[in-house]
Amino acid sequence: MLTIPVPHSDDRGRVTRRGWLQIGGLALGGLALPDIFRAQAQSQERNPVPRGTRAIKGVIMVLLPGGPTHLDTFDLKPDAPAEIRGEFRPIATNVPGLDLGEHFPRLARLADKLTIIRSLIGFRDDHNTHWCTTGWESHPAMDSSPLVPGFPAGDWPSLGSVLSRGLGPRVPGVPACVDLTPKDADARFILRTPPGQPGYLGVAHAGFEAQAVDRGNIMLTGIDPRRLADRRAMLASFDGFRRQVDGARIGDGIDIYQRQAFDVLTSSRLAQALDITREDLRGRARFGLDSGYPDEREGKTHLDQFLLARRVIEAGARCVTLAFSRYPFGRVLRGDHNWDWHRDLFPEARKALPLLDLGLSALIQDLHDRGLLDDVAIVVWGEFGRTPRINQNGGRDHWPKVCSALVAGGGMRMGQVLGSTTRWGEEPRTRPVHFREVFATLYERLGIDVAATQFHDLSGRPQYLVGEHRAVGELVG
Repeated sequence: MLTIPVPHSDDRGRVTRRGWLQIGGLALGGLALPDIFRAQAQSQERNPVPRGTRAIKGVIMVLLPGGPTHLDTFDLKPDAPAEIRGEFRPIATNVPGLDLGEHFPRLARLADKLTIIRSLIGFRDDHNTHWCTTGWESHPAMDSSPLVPGFPAGDWPSLGSVLSRGLGPRVPGVPACVDLTPKDADARFILRTPPGQPGYLGVAHAGFEAQAVDRGNIMLTGIDPRRLADRRAMLASFDGFRRQVDGARIGDGIDIYQRQAFDVLTSSRLAQALDITREDLRGRARFGLDSGYPDEREGKTHLDQFLLARRVIEAGARCVTLAFSRYPFGRVLRGDHNWDWHRDLFPEARKALPLLDLGLSALIQDLHDRGLLDDVAIVVWGEFGRTPRINQNGGRDHWPKVCSALVAGGGMRMGQVLGSTTRWGEEPRTRPVHFREVFATLYERLGIDVAATQFHDLSGRPQYLVGEHRAVGELVG
């Protein structure tokens, strides 16, 4: 709980020391923020993580939960029978020989700034983004997701948590790992694994769940839970509280970890990054936020997540995750949206794919125009692919044998296709790429030597980040 201020203010409304000390854990695993910073300081390894000389600043991971169809997006089979090829056709891009699905015209114009991986392997037939965010398919039992043996004591940490532990914050007051996943509890069920899961690294390195501030466990001056969606009002309350505390000097002599907690909670950089109303009209238009969407429920979309991702990574986060789908993100069986299209695939895709095309292309172009694309890597994927054959309900079922992914930026080699699949897209035909190779590539670009870096799990056993896998030479060689 975070209470700013609490009933422990004096009769003039000034915050007392007792009230200020009630700052608690804001969306960081339930632990009080001072405890988290204390744990961070106590958990430092003696040997620093090796850093490369060309390290990039961060990673934006776009999750497409539910298992996006590779055959209708990045790996179309126009010469296959109708029950395989489906209703969509490939379109040419600005890179000869690199084709995309017809609903990606904006990405097609940016193909020289991205790479498509068509032969991604290593997944399981399980709706779980664990391997997308941690790099490992083994995990404890979860709701509707069975135990997969082989995980270390404490479970695997997410990429963002590894960056938090290994590299620390890039900018004071901005968490290393920020998760923008919608706050809906049902959306969390779809993911099953929190994108900022700390695993054996401990809650000190859990991702900061930016949308969790709307959950009703915060009270700021002039703000109640019903108004927390108003980020401008929240920012004003943060700023007012900072001025009040600094003026009263109530922080003097208080534990350094309390001060660090206070700095994160009142960071102007983070608060301003999350205040999307500060974005100029041109920026909002690029991400489609000035347009109407009458065919979407309540006229809403999750396109703002792409803009928030750029703003937060620019503010200083090392890893930003977002889960994108049509609005609202949740269980298909309840009428909400994700990428698990067992039925009515083509009507769904005709609405979802243009939104992804808009948001993702805007993110890539925006980073490029700001001179950030070489410093920020983007990876887009889901937990598995879809069956080559269309089922009787007009959908495709789960297919963990192969799927596609898109990567961009990060100083990697772009404008290419890695790997290929067999005639009907059943499995890799050339250059299988294990998803831990992608993780190894991201770690290498961030300056972390995966061959040498180890952290200890909760049993004290040293663990490598990606096992024996190494970076994709075609991307970084």
